[in-house]
Amino acid sequence: MTFKDLGVIEPILKSLEIAGYTHPTPIQQQSIPILLDRKDLLGCAQTGTGKTAAFTIPIIQHLYNSIQELKGKRKIKALIVTPTRELAIQINDNITAYGQFTNIKNTVIFGGVKQGGQTDSLRRGTDILVATPGRLLDLISQGFISLKDVKYFVLDEADQMLDMGFIHDIKKLIAMLPAKRQSLFFSATMPASIIDLSRNILGNYEKVTIKPKQATAEKVEQAVYFVSKSNKPNLLVHLIEENPDASVLVFSRTKHGADKVVRMLAKSHIKAAAIHGNKSQGARQRALNDFKDGNLHVLIATDIAARGIDIEELQLVINYDLPNIPETYVHRIGRTGRAKASGIALSFCNVEEKEYLRDIQKLINQQIPVIEEHPFLLDDNEEVPLVQKPTKNQRKKNNRKAEHKPKEGETAKKPKRKFYGKKPK
Repeated sequence: MTFKDLGVIEPILKSLEIAGYTHPTPIQQQSIPILLDRKDLLGCAQTGTGKTAAFTIPIIQHLYNSIQELKGKRKIKALIVTPTRELAIQINDNITAYGQFTNIKNTVIFGGVKQGGQTDSLRRGTDILVATPGRLLDLISQGFISLKDVKYFVLDEADQMLDMGFIHDIKKLIAMLPAKRQSLFFSATMPASIIDLSRNILGNYEKVTIKPKQATAEKVEQAVYFVSKSNKPNLLVHLIEENPDASVLVFSRTKHGADKVVRMLAKSHIKAAAIHGNKSQGARQRALNDFKDGNLHVLIATDIAARGIDIEELQLVINYDLPNIPETYVHRIGRTGRAKASGIALSFCNVEEKEYLRDIQKLINQQIPVIEEHPFLLDDNEEVPLVQKPTKNQRKKNNRKAEHKPKEGETAKKPKRKFYGKKPK
């Protein structure tokens, strides 16, 4: 099957050919005809399978076919909301590529940067707006954006929206949209919360699910190393040195941890950069571009980068810290093995993370192979989880018990009862 067989028009076909797209992926094969028929859709497919093209191509085609409406100052006809800056930028770049022969105008807005350039672009008019929720609501409140002309609404990575606490923002946005519109929800996983939300927001929608029982990309080779927390840095250096020419994306659970890994690698003369929420958008884009261009071989990221980083031929993903949300593991390792490519995903697991590993294996319905031999094997006696410190209330309780405990040879005294207000007669 080809894109032409799906009913895609010639200007877009020309763009897809330049981009090297030959045949549609399964999510594209099933979604594009439904969306060209103007039906609402709930789409679920593994990360890296072409969901962005599945929803942007039909939108571009609808707008191109209503070319009369694109004359004069452009009004926002399509709104695509996504959780992270990186993903917003990537989607906007894809729209530019797919629509280069259609005269469609698109704009991206996100937080973390000054709004001047974005508001200037909005003043000039745009047909398709790609946005993160916070900046979108901010510019709506300032009067720069009106949603009254939106005909196509896309919620991308819907499950992560809920995980990141965007549900109230999403409900505010949906209340501002025209009732008559085409709505699309796309995600890599489909928890019950998304199903419930879709029932309330989508109309009489179609549902497309690709390989629901296959939680992780089948061409990603997975393995886990049991290693102490103190030896994780040594193991990371060892693996990077064993793969000197590989592009390596390393995931840390925290921003502080990501910066710490960068400093640690620098001591071993390994150049790396970190991207996370505390970095400026400029710094994040420079690091990401250097990584994509091959000028930087090691990139350390928090989960803000788990989705939205589309890097060709990314050979190796390393979970320096296992995620405490099992779905996050799926999105992390989905950065490699994209489309028809293969890749490797390695995870470090210390004693305290074994429960996370069990949850991940339960979600993906498979046992991740364990690397039995490596220089930094974990001795189960090596790490004992720290005893939790008593809380302030517990300490007070313990102190009261100690005060009332009788000394040797004494009779235990009952503590005097305190009364507040009038004493009973």
